[in-house]
Amino acid sequence: MKKALLLIDLQNDFCNGGALAVPDGDAVIAVANRAMATCRQRGMPVAASLDWHPADHRSFAVNVGEKVGASGMLDDLPQTWWPVHCVQNSHGAELHPELEKHGIQRLIYKGVHTNIDSYSAFYDNGHRSQTELDAWLRAQDIHALVIMGLATDYCVKYTVLDALGLGYGVEVVADGCRGVDLAPGDSQRALEDMRRQGAKLITLSDLA
Repeated sequence: MKKALLLIDLQNDFCNGGALAVPDGDAVIAVANRAMATCRQRGMPVAASLDWHPADHRSFAVNVGEKVGASGMLDDLPQTWWPVHCVQNSHGAELHPELEKHGIQRLIYKGVHTNIDSYSAFYDNGHRSQTELDAWLRAQDIHALVIMGLATDYCVKYTVLDALGLGYGVEVVADGCRGVDLAPGDSQRALEDMRRQGAKLITLSDLA
């Protein structure tokens, strides 16, 4: 079964000093680089998703008069209000400078529509529209994914669950993920949710 590596949102704003920094998020970059090196040896393609929000995105707390971290509804969907992050063409939206970008064959942009968020690299949060990811994978006859990145309890989790729903085999590189943990334990619960739904939890050493 042909596999691909999928890197989730390894962007400046989710790393140290970023607008929505994930604790210890920078540690994922070295894991991603080693994973890409292994994939090159095996002929596995690599894709990377990027949060790519317009400046007026309504998931940003400041744009809707809400407090960061609070919850509400956006276009009839549950929404956490976030600080401004990963604005299109900004420094914060760029891939981390230490990520070996030459190893990436495809970039997948998500969160591009003003009125709906998109945690998953496959769909927006309402499954109303798809990104290019599924079509790109199927065009290359890829049926299994190795997934890692930021953040465990949001974009990694929702990408994994959508991948499973679309029929892909999924392995999650657990030591290549870090979480937001707005509530303590969210990241561990997310990993367990992914495992229960059919994902296999692995480590970088298992990939190597």
